[in-house]
Amino acid sequence: MTNYKDTLEFAKELDQKDPLADFRNQFHIPTNPDGSQQIYLCGNSLGLQPKKTKEYLQEELNDWANLGVEGHTEAKHPWMPYHEFLTEKMAKIVGAKSSEVVMMNTLSVNLHLMMVSFYRPTSKKYKILIESDAFPSDKYAVESQLKLHDIDPKDGLVLWKPREGEELCRLEDLEKIMKEQGDEIALVMIGTTNYYTGQSFPIKEITKLGHQYSCKVGFDLAHGAGNIQPQLHDSEADFAVWCSYKYLNSGPGSVGGCFVHEKHANDKNLKRFAGWWGHNKSTRFNMRHDFDPIPGAEGWQLSNPPILSMAAIRASLDVFDEAGFDNIREKAVKLTGFLEYLLLQIKDDRIELITPTNPQERGSQISIKLKGVTKQLFNDLMKAGVISDWREPNVIRIAPIPLYNSYQDVFGMVQILKKSLK
Repeated sequence: MTNYKDTLEFAKELDQKDPLADFRNQFHIPTNPDGSQQIYLCGNSLGLQPKKTKEYLQEELNDWANLGVEGHTEAKHPWMPYHEFLTEKMAKIVGAKSSEVVMMNTLSVNLHLMMVSFYRPTSKKYKILIESDAFPSDKYAVESQLKLHDIDPKDGLVLWKPREGEELCRLEDLEKIMKEQGDEIALVMIGTTNYYTGQSFPIKEITKLGHQYSCKVGFDLAHGAGNIQPQLHDSEADFAVWCSYKYLNSGPGSVGGCFVHEKHANDKNLKRFAGWWGHNKSTRFNMRHDFDPIPGAEGWQLSNPPILSMAAIRASLDVFDEAGFDNIREKAVKLTGFLEYLLLQIKDDRIELITPTNPQERGSQISIKLKGVTKQLFNDLMKAGVISDWREPNVIRIAPIPLYNSYQDVFGMVQILKKSLK
């Protein structure tokens, strides 16, 4: 959609025509001191709470109170297989088969578990490639894995960087790196949607490129799950990991997710850190059997599921399923496009949009780089009830979320930004 208009009336018209508009009422919107709703554009950092969440949590608390240990089998949603209640809906969102997905642990834990299995360095093929501005925890995890194998990160870490004077990574530069060092790279591990610029990388193309050089290929979907459509199964990526508290609205520090492609489902020779919840379900409680991994992603589980955390993600996934992820993504393109259009109308050299303009190369985020303006601009937005995210040294990240943000939210935010720039 390119025929946007810079008026409140047009924003209202878009909201009236929005088939997902009513889903906003299924979320708690934080309020300002005067009782008015905030313009909450920070779902790329922490998603808002679905109203279903309290009900779902209370149900588990009641079953715990009334059933005690029997809740594992007798609860309305039995705790023993609780993670299975999340799998199908989560698999739809990331484009995977149910057997390829499991909700467990947290993102960095899952990343380490995946690298135990899929980063198997040799004397000649030992390097790990990541994007240069990967989220810090990814870089820490990768560097620690290199050190675990007595590899100096200065030698073993390969960075895919933007060109001098540019903000975005180019695929042709990755191709050049692989041509020069691909025979030494064991693992390509990319964050699918960059937290800073909002750039989404071409998952299928990167996977194909890595596999051409016999590398394992994995992705961090922290800013991708619930945001873009990664189509993980079709991409043939070896693995992916994600958190669920951003776009997936599961609450602070909630459980993460993991994808393992079905081609690895029955490979019992893969090295892994094992735990009892990854053991064959039919013999799990016999206790004295040798480890027999469940086929598929479930075989990487370590511990029994955290029920209260999973109740929260179940509430959100039910909202996603009701809305339909294709519909969510369709609105995301329009809503983010409207934000981009309005920001470009400001025509102020002190702000620069560094997120790709192509909707296929971004999700629900526009990153605004400030030039000659201090963080006070961000503080002014916050004081005016616009909740966004500041990233050092000079970027404001704005994330209009399709399930609960309106076109009027976006319009209102830009009007406040204009006033703050004066």
